[in-house]
Amino acid sequence: QVRLVESGGGLVQAGGSLRLSCAASGNIFSIGEMDWYRQAPGKQRELVARTTSSGSTNTVDSVKGRFTASRDNAKKSIFLQMNSLKPEDTAVYYCKARLRVTGWDAVEEYWGQGTQVTVSS
Repeated sequence: QVRLVESGGGLVQAGGSLRLSCAASGNIFSIGEMDWYRQAPGKQRELVARTTSSGSTNTVDSVKGRFTASRDNAKKSIFLQMNSLKPEDTAVYYCKARLRVTGWDAVEEYWGQGTQVTVSS
Protein backbone atom coordinates (compact mmCIF):
# COMPACT_ATOMS: atom_id res chain seq x y z
CA GLN A 1 0.00 0.00 0.00
CA VAL A 2 1.41 3.37 -1.04
CA ARG A 3 1.48 6.17 1.51
CA LEU A 4 2.62 9.77 1.36
CA VAL A 5 3.27 11.36 4.73
CA GLU A 6 3.93 15.07 5.20
CA SER A 7 5.52 16.61 8.26
CA GLY A 8 7.00 19.89 9.43
CA GLY A 9 3.99 22.16 9.55
CA GLY A 10 3.21 24.39 12.48
CA LEU A 11 2.60 27.91 13.73
CA VAL A 12 5.16 30.58 12.92
CA GLN A 13 5.29 34.38 12.98
CA ALA A 14 5.44 36.38 9.79
CA GLY A 15 9.00 36.49 8.48
CA GLY A 16 9.79 33.11 9.96
CA SER A 17 10.72 29.80 8.32
CA LEU A 18 9.49 26.24 8.17
CA ARG A 19 10.72 23.14 6.37
CA LEU A 20 8.18 20.63 5.15
CA SER A 21 8.98 17.03 4.31
CA CYS A 22 7.06 14.39 2.39
CA ALA A 23 8.07 10.75 2.24
CA ALA A 24 6.57 8.06 0.04
CA SER A 25 6.48 4.47 1.24
CA GLY A 26 5.06 1.12 0.22
CA ASN A 27 5.32 -0.92 -2.95
CA ILE A 28 6.59 1.59 -5.51
CA PHE A 29 8.17 0.76 -8.86
CA SER A 30 8.95 4.31 -9.97
CA ILE A 31 8.07 7.88 -9.06
CA GLY A 32 7.73 10.68 -11.56
CA GLU A 33 6.75 14.16 -10.51
CA MET A 34 6.35 14.95 -6.82
CA ASP A 35 4.61 18.22 -6.08
CA TRP A 36 3.65 20.50 -3.23
CA TYR A 37 0.14 21.95 -3.21
CA ARG A 38 -1.64 24.12 -0.68
CA GLN A 39 -5.22 24.92 0.13
CA ALA A 40 -6.25 27.95 2.15
CA PRO A 41 -9.68 28.16 3.80
CA GLY A 42 -12.35 28.91 1.22
CA LYS A 43 -9.92 28.64 -1.69
CA GLN A 44 -9.07 26.03 -4.28
CA ARG A 45 -6.05 23.83 -3.91
CA GLU A 46 -3.12 25.31 -5.81
CA LEU A 47 0.25 24.11 -7.00
CA VAL A 48 3.20 25.54 -5.07
CA ALA A 49 6.22 23.60 -6.36
CA ARG A 50 7.08 20.74 -8.66
CA THR A 51 10.02 18.35 -8.65
CA THR A 52 10.94 15.75 -11.24
CA SER A 53 12.84 12.49 -11.00
CA SER A 54 15.70 14.10 -12.91
CA GLY A 55 16.09 16.64 -10.13
CA SER A 56 14.62 19.77 -11.65
CA THR A 57 12.45 21.93 -9.44
CA ASN A 58 10.12 24.83 -10.03
CA THR A 59 8.08 27.09 -7.77
CA VAL A 60 5.12 29.29 -8.62
CA ASP A 61 5.59 33.03 -8.88
CA SER A 62 3.81 33.81 -5.61
CA VAL A 63 6.48 31.99 -3.59
CA LYS A 64 9.49 32.34 -5.87
CA GLY A 65 12.50 33.65 -4.01
CA ARG A 66 11.01 32.61 -0.65
CA PHE A 67 10.30 28.88 -1.05
CA THR A 68 12.74 26.26 -2.30
CA ALA A 69 11.77 22.73 -3.26
CA SER A 70 14.20 19.83 -3.23
CA ARG A 71 14.09 16.09 -3.67
CA ASP A 72 15.93 12.99 -2.51
CA ASN A 73 15.15 10.12 -4.90
CA ALA A 74 16.91 7.53 -2.76
CA LYS A 75 14.62 8.39 0.15
CA LYS A 76 11.54 8.87 -2.06
CA SER A 77 11.16 12.26 -0.42
CA ILE A 78 10.64 15.89 -1.26
CA PHE A 79 11.12 18.96 0.87
CA LEU A 80 9.89 22.53 0.90
CA GLN A 81 12.01 25.14 2.61
CA MET A 82 9.78 28.13 3.31
CA ASN A 83 11.41 31.42 4.29
CA SER A 84 10.04 34.92 4.82
CA LEU A 85 6.62 33.45 5.49
CA LYS A 86 3.58 35.69 5.16
CA PRO A 87 0.08 35.38 6.66
CA GLU A 88 -1.24 34.64 3.16
CA ASP A 89 0.91 31.48 3.12
CA THR A 90 -1.41 30.03 5.77
CA ALA A 91 -2.88 26.82 4.34
CA VAL A 92 -2.85 23.07 4.51
CA TYR A 93 0.12 21.89 2.47
CA TYR A 94 -0.20 18.63 0.55
CA CYS A 95 2.26 16.39 -1.20
CA LYS A 96 1.29 14.65 -4.45
CA ALA A 97 3.18 11.98 -6.34
CA ARG A 98 2.69 10.43 -9.77
CA LEU A 99 3.98 6.90 -9.58
CA ARG A 100 3.78 3.31 -10.75
CA VAL A 101 3.25 0.53 -8.25
CA THR A 102 4.64 -2.03 -10.69
CA GLY A 103 6.23 -1.81 -14.13
CA TRP A 104 2.96 -2.95 -15.68
CA ASP A 105 0.72 -0.44 -13.95
CA ALA A 106 -0.37 2.87 -15.33
CA VAL A 107 0.82 6.05 -13.62
CA GLU A 108 -1.45 7.00 -10.73
CA GLU A 109 -1.65 10.01 -8.47
CA TYR A 110 -1.34 9.71 -4.72
CA TRP A 111 -1.88 12.43 -2.12
CA GLY A 112 -0.72 12.84 1.42
CA GLN A 113 -3.01 13.82 4.27
CA GLY A 114 -1.65 17.36 4.48
CA THR A 115 0.13 19.39 7.12
CA GLN A 116 -1.15 22.70 8.50
CA VAL A 117 0.98 25.82 8.17
CA THR A 118 -0.24 28.89 10.05
CA VAL A 119 1.56 32.22 9.78
CA SER A 120 0.59 34.86 12.31
CA SER A 121 0.95 38.57 11.64
